[in-house]
Amino acid sequence: MCNNTHVSAHIPGCPSGSVIWDTWRHNPNFTEVLIMATVSMRDMLKAGVHFGHQTRYWNPKMKPFIFGARNKVHIINLEKTVPMFNEALAELSKISSRKGKILFVGTKRAASEAVKEAANSCDQFFVNHRWLGGMLTNWKTVRQSIKRLKDLETQSQDGTFDKLTKKEALMRTRELDKLENSLGGIKDMGGLPDALFVIDADHEHIAIKEANNLGIPVFAIVDTNSDPDGVDFVIPGNDDAIRAVSLYLNAVAATVREGRSQDLASQAEESFVEAE
Repeated sequence: MCNNTHVSAHIPGCPSGSVIWDTWRHNPNFTEVLIMATVSMRDMLKAGVHFGHQTRYWNPKMKPFIFGARNKVHIINLEKTVPMFNEALAELSKISSRKGKILFVGTKRAASEAVKEAANSCDQFFVNHRWLGGMLTNWKTVRQSIKRLKDLETQSQDGTFDKLTKKEALMRTRELDKLENSLGGIKDMGGLPDALFVIDADHEHIAIKEANNLGIPVFAIVDTNSDPDGVDFVIPGNDDAIRAVSLYLNAVAATVREGRSQDLASQAEESFVEAE
């Protein structure tokens, strides 16, 4: 019998009915991922996931996910959020287990550092400062900028900068810093991502639109003031509170790490079979 509150609704011996239950039923190997990555309602309440924006700023398209209002602030229905987030985690686990590349996007101040840390913790990619228009849809140009970034990195390390005049060295250093700031999180991505995980669908609407144009699935935290259109996996929740943002990012990073370890385990198993 399951006693873990984080997974009690999703594994054998516990109530069924969720998308994650179906995932487990068809592939029991997903059990370990679920134990590590599912998020409970208690976790969300502690993190303030249920607090939306002031009622006057709401987007009517978010009505199905709103429980009510308190002191003119919308309260998000966590009975909707919990299964929707866990469904998103299950899908992200599948993508990462197939060596898929996840691009974390969160450029506002409340999310910036946490986005970088989460992506780095699972060896994935991130944009945590300004989203440059065409970052996905004009990848050829972006790739040239990434090449320039790497060239400048090499020059800064091999002594080339030391041979320049102070003015030239300063100009290249500034160019390097600017490119690192905007492209550092995707410089090793090696092509378009297989999925976007977005903090604040409203703030990152340009990134979402570009992903839509390219058929890249979008997973996004959507607050009560945001438009859920264009988001393939909507996660209704607070997109401002640091604790809430950290909760989402930590769960996604854990899911991606576990998905990648499943891929490595399956590769090792195949090698073992071949050796026999």
